[in-house]
Amino acid sequence: IAEARERFIAAWGQMAGAWGISRTMAEVQALLFITGEPLCTDDVMERLGISRGNASMSLRALMDWGIVVRTHKRGDRKEYFQGE
Repeated sequence: IAEARERFIAAWGQMAGAWGISRTMAEVQALLFITGEPLCTDDVMERLGISRGNASMSLRALMDWGIVVRTHKRGDRKEYFQGE
């Protein structure tokens, strides 16, 4: 399953150019979509191997588009993000 997930994320990122968005932004959206659970910025950074700034900018843009929402987990101060 992990291999299929990685291939899906990579393919989604490759299609980003055709959509006129950054590859990283598409990969973040694909990760949140395929994971199906809220992830914090640290999780996104670790799973995609990207910087905090890149993860934050991508998440912010996806929220602006309305395809990612910010959530919280009870007892945790971190912000989590989930794909629509």
